[in-house]
Amino acid sequence: MKILLLEDDYNYNESIKEYLELLGYEVDAFFDGESALDAIMQKCYYLFLLDVKVPKISGHELIQYIKEANITTPIIIITSLVDIDNIAIGYELGCNDYLKKPFELKELELRVKELIKKHYQTSTAGEFQLGCGFIFNFETGDLRKGDKIVSLTSKEQDLVRFLIRRKNTFCDIELIRENVWEGKEISYADIRMYIRKIRLKVDEEEFIKSSRGLGYKIDVIV
Repeated sequence: MKILLLEDDYNYNESIKEYLELLGYEVDAFFDGESALDAIMQKCYYLFLLDVKVPKISGHELIQYIKEANITTPIIIITSLVDIDNIAIGYELGCNDYLKKPFELKELELRVKELIKKHYQTSTAGEFQLGCGFIFNFETGDLRKGDKIVSLTSKEQDLVRFLIRRKNTFCDIELIRENVWEGKEISYADIRMYIRKIRLKVDEEEFIKSSRGLGYKIDVIV
């Protein structure tokens, strides 16, 4: 799972990144809001960890950009600003949790795990109800509709997971390549072929919707 960290304090940045990577997360760490925003618009993350008082674009401003782009990735604010007005601003803008500095890394771990579990598992089985009557298990990659089980390859599962994370939002093909194939060499034609194969397997053209100039999306109901 990929996490974006925005923290301008070098020691905090290094400590958080190293700790989360030891837990198995992939972390992109930034020291200013402008660089973080560029990454957010180009990649897909499971979680944002945002300091508020950072250079160029503040954490609060970054949350506004995230919401305007219809990105639903959960957000934890990490900051030394603890007055009630700043806390209220963060929640009003759309953050999901708030962590006061200084904090124990174990507390960060617990909050990260709980928020990811809460956001990406809509049931104890981690299942999502999709358009066209399908249900997808985010953990196992199982896709079914009633008694029908659809067998997906691991890369097809990754593609479906990515579109679910960006639920109900069109993603252009370059964004898909950067995240599902992590920037590895693959042609747009080959990616479109993956999408076609999934559509043929589910026998539903609208399972993955497309729009010229916008890209592809999967509708998530629950």
